Amino acid sequence: MTPFSILVVLLMVLFIINNPISSTSAYPQTKHIFLLAGQSNMAGFGGVVNDTWDHVVPPECRRNPNILRLNPKLKWKVAKEPLNEGVDRWPNGIGPGMPFANALLQKIPNYGTIGLVPCSVSGTKIIDWQKGTDLYDMLVTRAQAAMKNENRNGSNNTIEALLWYQGESDTKNQTGAYAYKGRLQQFILDLRSDLNLPDLLVIQVALASGIIDYLEVIRQAQLHTDLPNVKCVDAMGLQLQPDNIHLSTCGEIALGNLLADAFINN
Repeated sequence: MTPFSILVVLLMVLFIINNPISSTSAYPQTKHIFLLAGQSNMAGFGGVVNDTWDHVVPPECRRNPNILRLNPKLKWKVAKEPLNEGVDRWPNGIGPGMPFANALLQKIPNYGTIGLVPCSVSGTKIIDWQKGTDLYDMLVTRAQAAMKNENRNGSNNTIEALLWYQGESDTKNQTGAYAYKGRLQQFILDLRSDLNLPDLLVIQVALASGIIDYLEVIRQAQLHTDLPNVKCVDAMGLQLQPDNIHLSTCGEIALGNLLADAFINN
């Protein structure tokens, strides 16, 4: 090899080191965006015991270069568990997001790149998500950042759906429970308006747990939202942790598959 050839090879190596090829480059590919919002069961508490995650990642939650996550700094990175890390104030573990995305890629060949936008915060009530609140503003900001045009071909990222799992905190008192349906409807209408997505698909989850006195009130509001393009999957019967509030890892994986089927069959 001539000295010139050696120099060319060295320059190529230096270029590769300083410009790694990855799905998080300055011009990432077009993505199918899914917003994930709500409280702890959407944030993911699978494998969390005494505020500590066991770090067990099942195959259904595996990393995939075609599944990206919008991190707290609004940058796209290859997604990994815990998906909601850095967004919530509590430790998170396995949630439904990664099983959902992996199921989509398995069931829809050549679907492309999925962009997950975790926005869940544990212990929140529906009133905490109304327009004008910090949580609502955070959700809108992250959704708008996810849609930002960063593609060489000029195409836009598309928000396919909001995956919503919230309501356990609203089962604690009668007033909040009976106001839930109207507040949920207003939240969806405001979000669609502010994102300029009037037909945004919302796939919400009917509660698996909560304070028994008002659990069914919330569930009925979720099962019968009375808004177009809102679907509901029922988490009742999915495996819970010993606290009877949070889904287990198996329960979260099952929920992710239910959400994927609901999206595919929409």
